[in-house]
Amino acid sequence: MVSGVKGRHSKAIHGGLDPEAYQGAVSVPIFQTSTFAFPSVEEGAARFAGTSHGPIYTRLGNNPTIVALEACVAELEGGCGSVATATGMGAITTVLLAQLRQGDHVVGTHPVYGPSRILIEKHLARFGIASSFVPATDIVALRAAVQSSTRLVFVETPANPTLDLVDLEATARAAHEGGAILVVDNTFAGPHLQRPIEHGTDVVLHSMTKSLNGHSDVVAGIVVARTPELLAGIRDAARSFGTTMDPHQAWLVLRGIRSLGMRVERAQENARALAGWLERHPGVAWVRYPGLPSHPQYELATRQMDGPGSVIAFELRGGVEAGRKLLDALRLIVLAVSLGGIESLIEHPASMTHSKVPADEQLRQGITPGLVRLAVGCEDVEDLRADLEQAFAAFGSV
Repeated sequence: MVSGVKGRHSKAIHGGLDPEAYQGAVSVPIFQTSTFAFPSVEEGAARFAGTSHGPIYTRLGNNPTIVALEACVAELEGGCGSVATATGMGAITTVLLAQLRQGDHVVGTHPVYGPSRILIEKHLARFGIASSFVPATDIVALRAAVQSSTRLVFVETPANPTLDLVDLEATARAAHEGGAILVVDNTFAGPHLQRPIEHGTDVVLHSMTKSLNGHSDVVAGIVVARTPELLAGIRDAARSFGTTMDPHQAWLVLRGIRSLGMRVERAQENARALAGWLERHPGVAWVRYPGLPSHPQYELATRQMDGPGSVIAFELRGGVEAGRKLLDALRLIVLAVSLGGIESLIEHPASMTHSKVPADEQLRQGITPGLVRLAVGCEDVEDLRADLEQAFAAFGSV
């Protein structure tokens, strides 16, 4: 990174890049190799001892392409360093396995990405790790849930798919007062719009499949730590459990990050326009978007985030059946799960991304049967609005 660079766009474009190290290349090369030769036995031993930082083996995460990606994302998030993983769930799994042991307790907020909760409640429970989940918006309940055995507080903000927000500063205080660390899934906002470490968070993670990569052509994850001590434990877990990533995968994500700010800002501009339009549409029962004054945590969004992002939750008058007809009638907006890409995607959480959550629990988390999640992309907003309008008209909603 060029010294003195402070702007978010500049960090995304230049982070992890040192042309002098790569014969002047202005794009980090792909080191497509599994292992690296040592110039001498002494140097090989020094690398394994950690007194020399040359590469050893790609699974260990020290492939130069991966190292460049990790440096870039750590710079964007304001952490001391990061560990790239093969998937977003790999990032979540790595953090939890690095930090938790038998007898520990986790406090989580809901709603949250479905597989994250399944991992905590189902799989970690088999190893004697207990958990409690409280509403994302209820700091009083979260503080009360922290026990003497609570090792980790896990939150997602904005939450998937209701776009509830977690007050990061208040949650960090509650976690630290109870002797726990705060882990934040920052996937929905991304570092261009929200940097949880600035608000007291200890560990930040991402599904880089989403806005960091931004092109729907790779799956990847990353974990960013506030302190070297936390980073060392996370890196050791990633190496031991084999969750580290591939160099070509790292290169694709790094290429995507170079346009992060431009993509995020364009998609957010589109989402602002569509959210306001949907809120006024007679066929829409309600809209949840952090950029609308009607969002119950609008003030928190303006204080904690640099922008509301590009994901909108809404429900049609007519509920589930109306939503099904709308999704089937769309022509430009793609019916698919994921978010943060250059293309707009739409899905039905209750039957898709959160289908493994029991129906009564979905309702308790605010995931209503008719909720639709629209991840807005970078198309011309007039085309997106026209596609939605023709879909409304296709089933008689005006």
